[in-house]
Amino acid sequence: MLVWLAEFLQNYFSAFGVFKYLTLRGILGALTALGISMVLGPWVIKKLNHLQIGQSIRDDGPESHLSKSGTPTMGGTLILFAIVISTLLWGDLSNRFVLAVLFVTVTFGLIGWVDDYRKVIEKNSKGLPAKWKYFWQSISAVVVAYALFVTRETPADTTLYFPFLKNVALPLGIGYIVLTYFMVVGFSNAVNLTDGLDGLAIMPTVMVGSALGIIAYLVGHVKFASYLHIAYIAGAGELVVYCGALAGAGLGFLWFNTYPAQVFMGDVGALALGAALGVMAVIVRHEIVFFIMSGIFVMETVSVILQVASFKLTGRRIFRMAPLHHHFELKGWPEPRVIVRFWIITVILVLAGLATLKLR
Repeated sequence: MLVWLAEFLQNYFSAFGVFKYLTLRGILGALTALGISMVLGPWVIKKLNHLQIGQSIRDDGPESHLSKSGTPTMGGTLILFAIVISTLLWGDLSNRFVLAVLFVTVTFGLIGWVDDYRKVIEKNSKGLPAKWKYFWQSISAVVVAYALFVTRETPADTTLYFPFLKNVALPLGIGYIVLTYFMVVGFSNAVNLTDGLDGLAIMPTVMVGSALGIIAYLVGHVKFASYLHIAYIAGAGELVVYCGALAGAGLGFLWFNTYPAQVFMGDVGALALGAALGVMAVIVRHEIVFFIMSGIFVMETVSVILQVASFKLTGRRIFRMAPLHHHFELKGWPEPRVIVRFWIITVILVLAGLATLKLR
């Protein structure tokens, strides 16, 4: 909204023209979201404690987690509020990509909120039934996938590109909707599975989101895209503002979520952030690179799939407990060690993913 105000004021004061620069608005979006999270964080935690919105802990998990019972959850509401407000303030709301990401952020956030509400407030251990959770996730994902497909402007918008191979591309056609669906729903649940230790999910989300912001800036700039031999996606650069807001809100939340956590994000945050990352990866046409950078989320999800499949087929478990972070805890790793090592792995994977931009 402030972009439109700045454009109007520029007619009278040329200095307001500085707000047209994506880099500045991205930084301002990050600082605004960070400020909102830091200022409102203590109040939100106090309010959640007052309402007795505490986390329930599985009794079959690591014993060290039992002490976390009652820790306020649904703190992801703070993250989403900071992201949405910052994006509304500094983003171009006429941009279809910004609207698409805001749509999945809000809709998946609402799905997560209902799930958390039923678990914490209504004391329903199952929360929102899985079939209904996936139903509403699917509806939201299909809507945004179809909207992006019908508003495509060039063939590049719906073409799959491969890292290291600058002359290899696969036009997806209607398959673009299918790919977008699985990216959004899949990574929404992947981040949710990862959110099991203090700060474990939010920091990789910040790092991957920031990397997507860099990629969005490059693919949205015709000269940089041409130089790097990557697809030029007109308007994708505006996602820099959203990614900045995500990074700022995430770091602000981490201030309170770091070990030992004062608050958990809950499904309301994890589902929304994962969906947002998935749809942004599709928009900037770097799905494969995104898989590399999101290796932690992928490994956590695969560990659950393998564990379930192995137990059903052979009656044996591959891991001591799934998702993967619990396996290492049960092997004797202290929780902070698991968290920091997973963060380090994410740093390496994000750098490897960004390196592919030049290796074409």
